[in-house]
Amino acid sequence: MPLVTAPTKKGGKKKGQSAVNEVTTRKYTLNVHKSIPGVGFKKRAPRALKEIRKFAMKEMGTPDVRIDTRLHKAVCAKGIRDVPYCIHVQLSRNIRKMKMHQTSSVPRLPMYLPPLSKT
Repeated sequence: MPLVTAPTKKGGKKKGQSAVNEVTTRKYTLNVHKSIPGVGFKKRAPRALKEIRKFAMKEMGTPDVRIDTRLHKAVCAKGIRDVPYCIHVQLSRNIRKMKMHQTSSVPRLPMYLPPLSKT
């Protein structure tokens, strides 16, 4: 027997559930080198971190992105001028809980980006 859903208003579309409220983890390899051409030596690592944060915002659909200290150390490992060409990151989205065990009406989902081991 097929599933029967409630009818919508005339001409209306059925709304699906938003995927932003789901807890998810994904792994990516980012080419940091292509995002910092022509940037001065003293601004290369800060620009790389901004680009990683911008990528995470776009992929996870949340404005609240937190970068893990291990990722920060991995980007700055060889100094502020010599940023690695590629870096492996893991994006995790968690639902932030408010007091009294309620989720916030505007979901701000913190994201931690630990670097992955090279395997």
